[in-house]
Amino acid sequence: MTAADVPQLIASVHGALAGLGAPDTTEPAPQPAVSVRASVKSDHLVCLEDGRKLKTLRRHLMTAYGMTPDQYRAKWNLPADYPMVAPAYSARRSELAKAGGLGRRKGAAPAHNQIAKDQALISASSEEKTPRRTRRKLGIAVS
Repeated sequence: MTAADVPQLIASVHGALAGLGAPDTTEPAPQPAVSVRASVKSDHLVCLEDGRKLKTLRRHLMTAYGMTPDQYRAKWNLPADYPMVAPAYSARRSELAKAGGLGRRKGAAPAHNQIAKDQALISASSEEKTPRRTRRKLGIAVS
């Protein structure tokens, strides 16, 4: 080793020793609780953050992690059409909304088969009801 190489050697040793005490700047990639493919089931969604089974993710993400659905999708590299609501739950809510008349124009008559379904539901619910029991009167007259 020559005298000209010594300053270069000292600089490289100093750089190596200074780098040992510094924290690692690269963060490890987050690991999901379950695979993305397994996170969507018909009756629930699985949160990739903590593995909880939920019907809707939006509220859970905001309250537990302060994340919006777009931030969640970006963090886990999910497509823009990744659902935030379980498919079966969404279908059930859609059926309830349509049964309540949502989506029909004002004054438009409901479809004939819808009327039959509504009447069947009403008759079924009225058959299931039991008569209310009235309270017995004590026979004490108040004057």
